[in-house]
Parts: sequence; structure tokens; C-alpha cells
Amino acid sequence: MTRPLLLDLFCGAGGAAMGYWRAGFDVVGVDIKPQKHFPFQFVQGDALQPPVDLRKFSAIHASPPCQAHSSLRWMHNAKQHEDLIPATRALLRSSGLPYVIENVLGAPLFAPTCLCGTMFCLGVEGAELRRHRLFESSVLLLSPTCRHVCERVIGVYGGHGRDARRTVNTQDFSIGARREAMGIDWMTGAELSQAIPPAYTEFIGRQLMRAIGQ
Repeated sequence: MTRPLLLDLFCGAGGAAMGYWRAGFDVVGVDIKPQKHFPFQFVQGDALQPPVDLRKFSAIHASPPCQAHSSLRWMHNAKQHEDLIPATRALLRSSGLPYVIENVLGAPLFAPTCLCGTMFCLGVEGAELRRHRLFESSVLLLSPTCRHVCERVIGVYGGHGRDARRTVNTQDFSIGARREAMGIDWMTGAELSQAIPPAYTEFIGRQLMRAIGQ
């Protein structure tokens, strides 16, 4: 049986792609930077001008850069970043395909669904992974509720793995622990910091599969 094909724009090292693959899609990733660890077919190019024929795809996922909306934008040394969400949304809508846009809390997404690592029992060494992310979609997405139960929380960002309760700027979790918490075993520490857990997009991907009649 032929698997439907999903296009992953701004694909990074493939956290989202792996989840969609587990949900039953074949995946092609596009990113402006080389992604040598991307686990599926990869095409380097501008995600807003995809170097692929969109007619080949059954659905599109896009994770435009989050820096314009991240809480880190308020740091004294933060750089200005362009908001690519409106242009991304326009591209996806013009395709006529079912789509998903992912970004961080605070991003201007329309009626987004929020997913959290605690919904999927993600974590390591007695610390839970929360990592809230928003998902806008052209199809109805349902989600469970957060289950925050641990005092200890692992934060995977900035190339580090830290306990959210930290009082000093130290490394609390090894790269192996960060990989386990994220459900990702093929990325570097820097790549993990930019990724979303595959559990999120596997959950969404199963809903997409139903929406396209698979």
C-alpha cells in the first residue's frame, strides 16, 4: 500500500518528520540550511519557495523560525527576527492541501492546539518534559490535557539540558538524557534544542491521516 506523502517545511533535523512517518506518511523535508541528520528525503532550499512539486503531496507541515515569538526575544542582547508565519500561512493556504503550522507559545497562530510532553509521558530521570508547542491546522485537531505532576522539569534549549528550577547556570542533563526525554536518538544537542518531540506529530499525523481518508 502506498503511503501518502507529507512535505515538511523548515524541517530542521527531523523531529516533526519522524512523528509523521510513524503516523503513516512518507516525508520530504525542505530547509534552507543543510540537514545531514534529517532521517528522510531532504531537499535544500527556501521553504517559502519550495523546490518541489506541491501536487505530489497529501499534506504539509511547516515550522517557521520561532525566534520572533520566543520568550528569549526579551533578552537584552536579543536580535530582531522576521515573523515568517503570515507568509507561511499564505503559502499553505494557496496550496489547497491540509496543513499544520507549528510554533511556540505566544506565536500568532489561528485557533491553535497546544501540546505538551506530559500528554505523552515524556521525561527522564524523574523530570518531566513540558515543551509546550502550538499547532494551527486547516483540519480540526483534538488534544488531551497537560498532566504536570513533577516538580522537576527538564528544559532542552540553547544546546543545554537544564532543570527548570535551577538557581545557577549549570548543565543538569546529559545529551543522552535529553535525547531520551525528547524521544529522539539521532540529533546533536544543538539540534535537539530546535526540535519538537516526534510524539507530538505522530499524534497530529494520525488525525491528518483520517482527514485525508487514509
